[in-house]
Amino acid sequence: MSLMTIAPAITDGQDPAFFAGRADAYDEHTDGATIAQLQTRADYITDLHDPQYAAGYTARLHEIRRETAALTAAQTDTAHEQNPERAA
Repeated sequence: MSLMTIAPAITDGQDPAFFAGRADAYDEHTDGATIAQLQTRADYITDLHDPQYAAGYTARLHEIRRETAALTAAQTDTAHEQNPERAA
């Protein structure tokens, strides 16, 4: 059994290039690119591509950074709860 993913249609003047940039950043991160590699690519994309594409790529990069930071914080809290003598 699978779940259907609901994706809103691109309407109201939204630029498809923005979402293409987000998708590319997502795909590259999923394929194993590090945040540093994505940042380097974002810098090049900002200079060489459509501004909306670059904005989408960079927006997804910032989301990946926030997700990574939140995951690290959660794992740190879990580690301290499991090892209370090391937390002091």
